[in-house]
Parts: sequence; structure tokens; C-alpha cells
Amino acid sequence: MTTHRPAPRAEFLRKRFVALRAERATFFSAPKNQPCLGRQLSRPTRLFRCLKSAPPAGLPRFRLAVRLLLAVFGALACLALASCGDLPAPPAERTVWVPSPNYNARRPNFVILHDTTNSEAGPALRTLTDPAREVSAHYLIGRDGTLYRLVDEEKRAWHAGASYWGGNTDLNSASVGIELDNTGSEPYPDAQIVRLLDLLKNLQERYRIPAHNVLGHGDVAPGRKVDPSRHFPWQRLAEAGFGLWCHDPAGTPVPLLADPQLALQAIGYDMADPVAARAAFRRHFLALDDAAESSVAEQELMHCLALEKRRKPTPWPAP
Repeated sequence: MTTHRPAPRAEFLRKRFVALRAERATFFSAPKNQPCLGRQLSRPTRLFRCLKSAPPAGLPRFRLAVRLLLAVFGALACLALASCGDLPAPPAERTVWVPSPNYNARRPNFVILHDTTNSEAGPALRTLTDPAREVSAHYLIGRDGTLYRLVDEEKRAWHAGASYWGGNTDLNSASVGIELDNTGSEPYPDAQIVRLLDLLKNLQERYRIPAHNVLGHGDVAPGRKVDPSRHFPWQRLAEAGFGLWCHDPAGTPVPLLADPQLALQAIGYDMADPVAARAAFRRHFLALDDAAESSVAEQELMHCLALEKRRKPTPWPAP
């Protein structure tokens, strides 16, 4: 009678199983003074103490497991640090934390208006909610006046990008971004502007945003952005109390030897590119896209706006 011998693979698995059972018995029956063995692993603090200690003799696989756990923890720590890499940690050394109860939430101080450059709201909404595009806004207003809320006002939406206004170099952190459903080459529907004015009134009442801090994307990023277009009704907004405006430029004669670039800088424009700054100014305050020579009337307007910008705004009630 022929004796049946198990296949080599089956024999290897059987021996492997027996060895693992022996290791398991050794692992859970070890003395309690070895912190990596027995029931002492049930508490997280003891587990970390175990990871710091030398692994018990006779358990090479446990040493490998410890190394794998350390690698996993290290990878998770790296991911956590990478997720907030753009926000530096506050100083830790020589710092004494003395909590104060005297604070409240930060509030935005600007409103930045944008054009979607789309013919309808759907594509803009998909763009503004697509993680791969890395662009967003707090609100979008459709042509019919529908108001879409996309980002909480307390959060930093990604709408202004590289920007500057009056010394502020991070408008994303200090503003509410509002997208207007518009191609950039068409008038803005009345229903859309009415809804915008309602939203601006609400934001101004809640956050005490100065009237002259309602700006266009082209104002804070001249040369890079040109929205809202020349069709946007800035004067209508100013008459409702939103945005910088001059109602009588001729009543403020330009001083002798006045420099238009200094006037634009006083208004708030970034003068790193004077041609782009002047183009943004003409688009906003003259509804013009051309680059004609500066006239006396234009210089009077610049001077008037610079004076309006310096005028102390009406104080808001105390919090």
C-alpha cells in the first residue's frame, strides 16, 4: 500500500500554521513585566511605551510589526503636517499661554466682485465646487437673482488670488468673494443687481465693511484680471452706498504738479505696473477699456477719489 505524502505546498502551510500558533502562545503568556506582551497592550499609553522599548527576544516578527507601526504613524504625521503646511505653527518655545476671554470671531473687511465669464450659472457652479480647480467664492448670483452660497463667510475662499489693495496683500483672508453670472461682455440684469445690493446691505450691517471697500477683481489684480467688465453699474452701487465714487470731479481741481500715479496709489491700486493700474481705474470709474491719453477730467477724477478715500467713514455702533 502506497503511503500518501502531502504536497510540498500543503506541508509548508501546515508547518507555518503550527509555528504561528506557537508564537501566539508565547506572546500572550509572557510575563507582565514585559510591556509589549500580554494584556498590557489594551491601553494606548502602554502601547506607545511598548513601541519605545526594545522588542522581546525570540519574536522577530513582533520587531517587524513595531517598525511597521512606527512607519505608519510617521506617515500619518507627515500627512497632517502637509495638510496645513501653508499655515505656519505659532511659536512654541519661550511661549507662555495665558488664555483671555476677550475675543470674538474675525470679520471680513472687503467685498470683491467677479464675473464668471460663463453664459449660465451651471458651469460656474461646477468649476467653483471642483476640488481639482482650486477656485471658489462665498456666493454666486445668477442672472435671475438666485443666490448660491458656496463657502461659509468665516472661511477663506479662493477667489482673489495674488492681489493687492492699499497695502493689503492677501485679499482672500480679508474679504467676501461674490461671483456674478456674466460673460464679461454683456449688461448685468436688473434682478441680479437688486439681489447683489440686498446681499451687500446684509454684509455691511453684519460686518461693518467700509463703503469704499467694495471692489472689483480687476481693481485688486490689475493686469491679471479685468472683471467686472466696463458694463458693471458701479455708479448705481455707489448711489446705494457701496463702493468708492466721486459725484463732482470738477469741484476738486487738481493741484499743480500732481502726479496721476500717486493719485492711483492713494486710491489703493498696486503701482507695480502703472499701465495696468490705470487701465483698471478707467474700467471701473469711466467704463472704458481703451488706453487713451490721460485728460484733465480724468486727473480731476483721480484726485477727487483720492480725497474721498481719505475721508473718514461714518462710524459704526460699538460691538
